[in-house]
Amino acid sequence: MTERIEGSNYAPKGKAAPVVRPGEFVFAAVGLDHGHIGGMINGLLEAGGTLKYIYDPDPEKVAQYIKTYPQAKAARSEEEVLSDPEVKLVAGACVTSERCALGLRVMDAGKDYFTDKAPLTTLEQLRLAKAKVQETGRKYMVYYSERLHVEDAVFAGQLIEKGAIGRVIQTIGMGPHRLSAPTRPQWFFQKEKYGGILCDIGSHQIEQFLFYTGAKDAVILKSRIANYNHPQYPELDDFGDCMLQADNGASGYFRVDWFTPDGLSNWGDGRTFILGTEGFIELRKYVNLSVAPHGGTVFMSNGEGEFSFDVAGKVGYPFFGQLILDCLNRTETAMTQEHAFKAAELCVKAQMGAEAAL
Repeated sequence: MTERIEGSNYAPKGKAAPVVRPGEFVFAAVGLDHGHIGGMINGLLEAGGTLKYIYDPDPEKVAQYIKTYPQAKAARSEEEVLSDPEVKLVAGACVTSERCALGLRVMDAGKDYFTDKAPLTTLEQLRLAKAKVQETGRKYMVYYSERLHVEDAVFAGQLIEKGAIGRVIQTIGMGPHRLSAPTRPQWFFQKEKYGGILCDIGSHQIEQFLFYTGAKDAVILKSRIANYNHPQYPELDDFGDCMLQADNGASGYFRVDWFTPDGLSNWGDGRTFILGTEGFIELRKYVNLSVAPHGGTVFMSNGEGEFSFDVAGKVGYPFFGQLILDCLNRTETAMTQEHAFKAAELCVKAQMGAEAAL
């Protein structure tokens, strides 16, 4: 069987595309509880960032990442990182419920913050984050990796921007993941800490819905959660789905779950379907089932015909370079703060209002 790839350690590597010279944009990694921190670091390094520090309260985690990124220094404390005037941005992937608190400390130190998804777990945390951004003028950016670090998803955005399928009127997202329970930390099964499935992996889907439809806001029409097959983890949602209505009239539906079978070569057959007024797009992000053990395939049909694009290794990940330049120039090219916070707000509301499917 093909070697399996797990989503918890998804850390793609792309081609170097530096937007700054060495030393011009110094960043640090603080909080190593989720493997997505590797993808965040890789993206910033490829865009020309300089990784100066790595810190986590667990020295074993630090030692592991120092092996991967030997150019970095193992910081003695979080304060050593936050007090260093050279550090312009702190990337973090700590326990989900603790990400906002870290962000507040980072922004208080005069630095921009780049956090793994979900960026927070409660509306009160959202209020505090918004207030701190307003107070300090710093950024609270989010690693919505299923769009930002997937070439299919980047290319779909480029097609839509060019008008290839007209105005987007609906998205359907499927975000299955493999549970791999023995590899998960204890906090992963505690709802107060991970936020629930719609807040956690559902955040990817809601962010993509907002981005592809061009919506500024949306309402949750209906959301559901369930624990269908994991009674040994009573606080785990192993299934969730949601219907949304955007402020521009577009509609959305997504399903997320922890039921990827062991026989699949990847952690999940992630799909996105985007319907426009003049055509449609399908993304097969991570695997083309029984055809190719990798993603990078975009299908499209519009008035000009049927198309299949193999974009693997050809599109890159422009978000990271844009983020670095945004931090240096105080612009909002990579992602607006409003968009980052709106996706966070909606995923929390979807989770809070979810009905039990059983």
